[in-house]
Amino acid sequence: MKPLAPRLHAAPRWLFWLLLLSGALLLGLCILFPVLGVLEWVAAVPSGLAILTAARDRSIRLRRMYGYGFCFFGCFYLVNFHWFLYMYPLTFAGLSDDASAVVVIVAWFGLSALQTVGAAALFPLFAVAVRGKFLSGKPILQPLLFAALWAVREWIQASIGWAGVPWARLPLGQVGLRLTLQSAAFLGSYFVSFLLIAVSMLIADLLLHPDRARLCGILAGSLLVGNLALGGLRLLTRPAEGNAVQVAAIQGNMSSLEKWSGNSVSAERYETLTRKAAAEGATLIVWPETALTVTIDRSAAARDRLSRLARETGATLLVGVFTSGTGTESNRQYNSVVAFLPDGSMCETVYSKQKPVPFGEFVPYRELVMLLVPPLAAIGMLENDLLVGDRSEVFDLGVGRVGSLICFDSIYESTALDSVRRGAQLLAVSTNDSWFQDSRGVWMHNAQSSLRAIETGRYVVRAGNTGVSSVIAPTGQVTAELDPLLTGYVPGTVRLCEERTLYTRIGNLFAYLCAALCAAAVLANPAEMVVRRLRAGRKSE
Repeated sequence: MKPLAPRLHAAPRWLFWLLLLSGALLLGLCILFPVLGVLEWVAAVPSGLAILTAARDRSIRLRRMYGYGFCFFGCFYLVNFHWFLYMYPLTFAGLSDDASAVVVIVAWFGLSALQTVGAAALFPLFAVAVRGKFLSGKPILQPLLFAALWAVREWIQASIGWAGVPWARLPLGQVGLRLTLQSAAFLGSYFVSFLLIAVSMLIADLLLHPDRARLCGILAGSLLVGNLALGGLRLLTRPAEGNAVQVAAIQGNMSSLEKWSGNSVSAERYETLTRKAAAEGATLIVWPETALTVTIDRSAAARDRLSRLARETGATLLVGVFTSGTGTESNRQYNSVVAFLPDGSMCETVYSKQKPVPFGEFVPYRELVMLLVPPLAAIGMLENDLLVGDRSEVFDLGVGRVGSLICFDSIYESTALDSVRRGAQLLAVSTNDSWFQDSRGVWMHNAQSSLRAIETGRYVVRAGNTGVSSVIAPTGQVTAELDPLLTGYVPGTVRLCEERTLYTRIGNLFAYLCAALCAAAVLANPAEMVVRRLRAGRKSE
């Protein structure tokens, strides 16, 4: 086989761009459609050909490498955030068609650009390391370094606050396979991302330089087979599970306009569905995020209604509501989940959302946004920014210890890890995805719960206002679900789990190690140059 490296150097520029962007497009499509999960293991090969060629070419400046990265990730994120288009029109927020179009376009391109600006730095950082003295002589390590940089990028994205939205993680494309995802129970989802990119980059290097074919092929095959072995090991050695609990996730299918027009219709619909689920034997019933748009501690009528419902059905209810702030923040609210017990009492434990949705529940840089794009500040339906919860809470209920997550909480692994470390035997996700309609966005959000189930080794009961509602096993398998835009409930049997996965014990240790290795690789050459200059200065003296 003839090496591709010389031909790529001599190829027209359009071919380089075609390779770079086709890989970004394929990766995005694999995340959107997990049925393409097998393809995801080679989806980055076209981009890998372009990236490795450019990074090794010292005539290409780092500024241009950043430009390549910006175009790659711009394409990648525009594909993954395309579901913003389904939000149009925003009539529930009182916006005109023109204002709705502005908000949707700004949100789609703006969020994509926000994620791309930082992610693009991966390309010049990779080039600096590849051209350094250490890695330039060890080309077999270069594909692995790019994979490590990718894993670190995903980890940073989940750690920097509202500006980092870890929505488009590569492991989401593997939820349809499950076996390839089980290693996340050992080292987390960032390990799976590393493997996906490493395999593609090794294959790309193999095509560029066939003289390294055997070594690249063996290494890529070993990573893939090793991951499958880890997956098989976990599935075959699953720890014994505890008591069974009959659960139900209620899907009221209330549009955003209906939800905010008043609570009487919502309450009646959720009460009817809850009674039906309880009649089928459900003892733990989960309602969606802010299923009732009331401030529960200020509404005796709502408390009485929920208390009576829990008492008459004999079920434990987890209900999404608002709760009041305290002290100087008493005029503001938390997005919370509260529990009503079978005896009619309201549990003292209250969980408040830790990861609010930007522009939906708070407006960053509100004054600037109001100046530049006023409609963007109006879509949240709230007079004030919501308060942010400061810790995970576990409901110690008669049916078991339940860790609650609300909407965006479920796309951050830290919230699920905290819940399990606090003793949660089961995870319950309450969410409102009505903005996404029936786009791929609702399925991507549901897939995040599959990741959390595998990472923590816990069943997940997920109640979505308009769907997807589901029951997910610790292996990531969706055992029951209700499609979006349907009214009903998802019954299921879950088991309480006590054993903790290795990942819940060591956390993101793999990401930390990748970060340390990447820092060493990137800084090795600049550090050596500084040392040389210092030595030259001393000799001249």
